[in-house]
Order: sequence, then structure tokens, then C-alpha cells
Amino acid sequence: MSEQPHSVAIGAFVAGALLIALTTFGFLIGSGFGGKEKVIMAFDGSVTGLNVGAPVALRGVQVGQVTKIEAVLDSANLELVMLVEAEFDPDAIRIRGTVNDDLTEELLARGLRAQLNTQSLLTGLLYIQLDFHPDSELKLADIDSPYFQFPTIPTDLERITKTLQDIDVAALAEQLTEMVDNVNALVSNDDFQTLPESTRSALQSFTTLSDQLQTQLTSSGPKLDKLLTDAALTLDSANQQLPAISRLVQKNLEILDEAIGAFEDTLRGVESLVSYDSPTLYELNKALQELTRAGRSLQSLANTLEDNPEALLRGRRGDDP
Repeated sequence: MSEQPHSVAIGAFVAGALLIALTTFGFLIGSGFGGKEKVIMAFDGSVTGLNVGAPVALRGVQVGQVTKIEAVLDSANLELVMLVEAEFDPDAIRIRGTVNDDLTEELLARGLRAQLNTQSLLTGLLYIQLDFHPDSELKLADIDSPYFQFPTIPTDLERITKTLQDIDVAALAEQLTEMVDNVNALVSNDDFQTLPESTRSALQSFTTLSDQLQTQLTSSGPKLDKLLTDAALTLDSANQQLPAISRLVQKNLEILDEAIGAFEDTLRGVESLVSYDSPTLYELNKALQELTRAGRSLQSLANTLEDNPEALLRGRRGDDP
């Protein structure tokens, strides 16, 4: 009996929160910047597809347009930043109620950020989307501009590329080689024969899986790099490459999960053979940490690709201007 009022209350709350965001942002772009209607945004990645006149939208509501795009090279550190100026229309959003003097800080603290998104899959054109990302870091570029600098966040494809780059495939493969050498040394130990059959089987299983994983990692690194490079070239290509990226990540994840499980079983038996300060035990534990860390990164990536693969191309659903 109480389900309908409860749903209505939740809907009213969400609608009210969105209305507050829209109306307060109207003040922010109109008079909250001291009467200025222009802002500047700095992007680290490519802005291919973004043109002068491209829309600037707040959750699908167009509130402005891009007026200037330029590349700036910092001669001190040779870093390239893409500066995008945009002009807002104060009349695009109807204002209700009163606002605080520190409104700008409040909205940015809540995670209001600018992000490049796809305007059309057919043309590859981009637009700038404004939305709340509470977990994002507030980062501002060191630039000289008379306009208010609006914080930006990377695209979803850029974030996934960064996640993959953080996985040191070469180091992990090298660690696996050292780990297998240590395991083989343990197998040749006479004391190893006193271990239960289940532990010996787990160790042999882990050795096999480690060889498979090492081979898979060695071949997957260049493949993933090429897939991501191809996907970044055009949105058409990205749409075709996403299934291949997902399958490759999932294959690595399955082998990695099996290896971690077998390795944990092995450690429980091996700990009884070596002292707590043994270099072998240290290396095995270190390798397990590397495997687990790589597993978490791959799992996060796999979840993103499975739950919302189109976010790499278009952002969240319903965000088109």
C-alpha cells in the first residue's frame, strides 16, 4: 500500500534536485562569474571532432556553444593542452529562488565538470557535456586567461586506456617467470613430496596456468594497444573494436582468476616448508599481490565494458544535446 507514495516521493526528490542544479547553474553562467558569459576549458586529450559552434549542454539542455579552440604548448615541460572557449546563454535556463555568493564553489565541490562527448556516431562530431561527477578530482590547468576556467574530466575511452597502461604487463610477465622458477625449485625439494596430494595438484595447476597467463599477457599487450589505438581514431572503428577489446580482457581475467585461486591454494601448503622470512615466500607473496592488483584492474575494466560499453562512444544514455 505504501509503495506508490514512496515511489512518488523519490521521483519528486530527483526532479527537485535536477531543477536546483539547472536553476543554480543558470545563475552561475549568467551573473555568478561577475557578469561574464564566457568560460575556458582545458583538455589533455584530442579534441578531434569538436568544432567552433559545437553545443555545450547541461544534461541534454543546450546552454551555450564553443567559440574558440586552440592548442597551447608549454615550452618548459613540452606538455600540450587544448584550450576551448565557450559562450553561455544566461536565458537558456530559468532561474527560481535565491542563490548563495559561494554558488560556484558549491557546484564544483559537488562535482560539476565538463567532458567531451559524441554528438553523432555518423559524423564523429563532438559536443561538451556538463554534468555532476562527485568522485572526480577538481583539476585546473596552469593557463593565463581572463575567463573563468571550468574543470574538465577525461573521456571514458581515455580513462580505460589509462587503466590498461597502469597494468605493467612486461613486469607482471617477468614476475610470473621468477615465480615459476621458485615454484619449480620447491617441487624439486624432497620435503615437497610430504605435502598432501591436493596441495601438489594445486601447485602443478598453478604452474600450468602461470605459463598460460604469461603467454597470454605477452601477446595481449600489443593487441590491446592496437585495439585501443584503432578505437581512438574514429568512432566507427571504436564501435567495431569494442567487442574484441571486451573478449580479450575477459580472457585475461578468466586465466588470471584461475591462477590466483591455484596460487592461494599453493601458498597454504608451501608456507609449511619454508620459514616466514624466506626469500622464496616473499617473492611468492609479492607475486600474489601483483596478480591480485592486475585482477582488480581487469575486473573494473571488464565491468565497464559489460555494463555500459556504449559509454566509451556516447557517454551515459540520454545525454545528447
